[in-house]
Amino acid sequence: MAKSKKQNEKVYNQNTVIIVATVCILAGFMGGIIVSAIKTTGQQPQQSMPPRAAPQQAVPRERAGELDALIKETAQNPQNARAWTDLGNLYFDSSQFQKAIWAYKKSLEIQPDNANVLTDMGVMYRRLGQPQEAIKAFEEAMRIDPRHEPSRFNKGIVLLHDLNDAEGAIKSWEDLLKVNPFAVAPNGQTVDELVTQFKTNQKKQ
Repeated sequence: MAKSKKQNEKVYNQNTVIIVATVCILAGFMGGIIVSAIKTTGQQPQQSMPPRAAPQQAVPRERAGELDALIKETAQNPQNARAWTDLGNLYFDSSQFQKAIWAYKKSLEIQPDNANVLTDMGVMYRRLGQPQEAIKAFEEAMRIDPRHEPSRFNKGIVLLHDLNDAEGAIKSWEDLLKVNPFAVAPNGQTVDELVTQFKTNQKKQ
């Protein structure tokens, strides 16, 4: 997938792209955030940062040709999972949440065991204000790939900020640490430090 044109994007230090609006930590408190979905392109991971409640946008003019080509390709070759994924990613980048989910589902009908696409779809559900559907998508990604790090991190974010389940979030991140003890959050803080910080805050409350 072509790189997003958004400015101020950040890199998540993984081999796949992760869905993140920013993670801010001030005085032991992590401000409302979510990791942005994983893109399945082999490119360097990028962090897209529109707010969860951002209004849906049109595809940028400079990418209109790409959109037209993908729509044509999916119409002519509806079994092309890669094209459906690329179309979903294009809608993802332009915050067209429902269209992105539709395209990702088309891709998953052809290749259901794609943890990256499931994770991207979960991000779109979260931005639509459907955190339970987001959790389902992340958990399915983890079922398919038990070592899938972004889905584990994202699940913790949704549990914490959308479902007010701090204990569940901590457990999700602890499970991530079992997969990768050196996992790092998008803001550069290690997940181990993040877990320790939240446990300390809980004891103080």
